[in-house]
Amino acid sequence: MELRGVVVVSVLVLCWSSVLEAQLQVGFYKNTCPQAESIIASEVRRALASYIGLAAGLVRMHFHDCFVRGCDGSVLIDSTSNNTAEKDSFINNPSLRGFEIIDNAKTRLEAVCQGVVSCADILALAARDSVVMTGGVMYQVPAGRRDGRVSLVSEVLANLPGPTFDVDQLTQSFASKGLTQDEMVTLSGAHTIGRSHCPAFSSRLVDFNSTDGQDPSLDAAYASQLKQQCPQGSNDTSLVVFMDPRSPYTLDTAYYANILQNRGLFASDQALATDGTTEDLVKQNAAAGGGIAWKRKFAAAMVRMGQIDVLTGSNGEIRSRCRVIN
Repeated sequence: MELRGVVVVSVLVLCWSSVLEAQLQVGFYKNTCPQAESIIASEVRRALASYIGLAAGLVRMHFHDCFVRGCDGSVLIDSTSNNTAEKDSFINNPSLRGFEIIDNAKTRLEAVCQGVVSCADILALAARDSVVMTGGVMYQVPAGRRDGRVSLVSEVLANLPGPTFDVDQLTQSFASKGLTQDEMVTLSGAHTIGRSHCPAFSSRLVDFNSTDGQDPSLDAAYASQLKQQCPQGSNDTSLVVFMDPRSPYTLDTAYYANILQNRGLFASDQALATDGTTEDLVKQNAAAGGGIAWKRKFAAAMVRMGQIDVLTGSNGEIRSRCRVIN
């Protein structure tokens, strides 16, 4: 009897999840705001023309939004005197960039389609445009998300996978959001663009453990390069390094080749080579001819990630300003 109850509950959960996904639709704004996607794309294009590095910021922002409270735009909300919001977590600040792009798109959208396009959808679409503009494949984004009204700094650390996670921790983190291990390895490839502040990986360079000064899984020449870029004892919080020095502004499979050469920047990156299953996925992605197979997988995984715990229908709201709840 208990087993039957578990089966019934599981079926109900799966059905409800399917209902939520069904409420997201490609072309959701076709009738209510037909210019929506083109307006968002033009703002992303304008910003990236000035600095292509912002593409990584938007992709990361979408990821950090979806993993905390679902894809509800809560990462966009500003802190107030009574509440410290997600964006001001030490994990998100100063690593997240591109908030002004979302603001600019929202301002233009409100001028032509007031109260129609959610901030959560703007972010999901802007992330897609960033993928495309850095060499990824074009993919359709199901829309119809609504905006959340809660953003708590206390929820960030518990929900985002950390740069020191091992394979089991990474797998569990993604599984808790409904994503597979294959999707975890695929989405980790986003680290092929963008940059990182030194504290996220500096523990790998000095005093790694009681027996090793630096992480033995880190290529010695690469470690030496990182030590020059992130000097021990430096108080300069603005120091950053590219996560993929080969092609930091291009979405490609160099990330996986780096891992196979012990040049994964984060411990969590290099950890993918320590497990037989994930190592095989890394090798497959690294060997993908021209990277097109992985780019298609990445696009599909981004769509799946964009459906995590979405608010639809009458849930949530459509913020008039993305930084402030109505």
